[in-house]
Amino acid sequence: MRKAKNIFENIDYVSIILYISLVVIGFFNIYASEFNDDSNEIFNLSKRHGKQILFISISFLIAFFFTIIDWKFFYSLSFLIYALSIFSLILVLFIGKISNGSLSWFDLGSFRVQPSEFAKFATSLALARYINLFSIKKFNFLKTVLCFCLVLIPLLLITIQNDTGTALIFLSFILVLYREGLTENVLIFGFSIFFLSVLCLVLDFFLLLIILFSIVCVIFYFLKKKKKNIINIMILFFFCALYSYSFKYIIKNYLPKHQSDRIMVVLGQKKDPHGIGYNVIQSKIAIGSGGLLGKGFLKGTQTRFDFVPEQSTDFIFCTIGEEWGFFGSMIFLSLYISLLLRILFLSERQRSNFSRVYGYSVACILFTHFLINIGMTIGLFPVVGIPLPFVSYGGSSLISFTILLFVFLNLDSYRLQILR
Repeated sequence: MRKAKNIFENIDYVSIILYISLVVIGFFNIYASEFNDDSNEIFNLSKRHGKQILFISISFLIAFFFTIIDWKFFYSLSFLIYALSIFSLILVLFIGKISNGSLSWFDLGSFRVQPSEFAKFATSLALARYINLFSIKKFNFLKTVLCFCLVLIPLLLITIQNDTGTALIFLSFILVLYREGLTENVLIFGFSIFFLSVLCLVLDFFLLLIILFSIVCVIFYFLKKKKKNIINIMILFFFCALYSYSFKYIIKNYLPKHQSDRIMVVLGQKKDPHGIGYNVIQSKIAIGSGGLLGKGFLKGTQTRFDFVPEQSTDFIFCTIGEEWGFFGSMIFLSLYISLLLRILFLSERQRSNFSRVYGYSVACILFTHFLINIGMTIGLFPVVGIPLPFVSYGGSSLISFTILLFVFLNLDSYRLQILR
């Protein structure tokens, strides 16, 4: 534990102010999402906003504790924390409780704990420690495989829990690896697969084959003197065709119906305004009804009359959009983006691989949550059920993101001492 006189000497107060601002904004919007004239007590533990006060208090205590602890604790125990996290993800499959179709919760009386939220923190530590251990400048095949294994193990375990949204967040670690020297071909491959996946769901399979074949013909024309390249391109064409058919078949026959329907609704291939599409439609109505300046605090009609389900968790941005309008939403988004940029700035000034990689992991996790959550409230992404960090209701969410951020602020405060 660090000396008392140095507890707050090198802590980045800008990040702390942004963090507190987002937490306070989250609380008031959770309160607004539950407000009614019959029951408006703030300190009511039977309500979500009352429980959120408790979660915020615990988070602030945890933030203080993780600020004063010595950085060597996180560095030396990185792999142990990761191992315990993997164990909890396995254990929840046997003794966990199902909530909203996901087997991802430990039931502790009136409170529940979601180990997958803390797995992001554990994976960030383990990945940072591994990269620092070998001082990776350029990824070779073995190091790349081991890095991906650290990410894929929790991802697969969370996927088995039927928590697709949280599992998707682990893909953000690819951005971290790219920053550390992973070839851009991996990113190009990933975006190409994503684009092809969208096309095979939107277009008829035979039309897609015609498009792929046309692209191959164009490439064949420019590379007609290089037979080896042409053979590789033809192999790629057959791979794309096989992938397209297989992906569409899996989406239609193996993916849970409610998840496949959400994807098709977002892509405009299916309309279900009273079923799968109801949440997103009401969400866009709520945000749009806020106009330029919003309806005012506690005056949102869509919010007060519960038109949007899960408005204090996954759809908390609807309350911000309706009650605070375009200007309020822009202020909120500016605060969030400022925090992300601040974390990136702090990451780049680190003198150790461990601190830098961990900082980028924090930034990429928060960014992916932010992008998907805001995107699904305005209909750009399928509804996958992930919270908006620091803002959405939830103890596991708020505490895990607080730990994630303040461990990095701790490492940053020691940046002059962590040289390796």
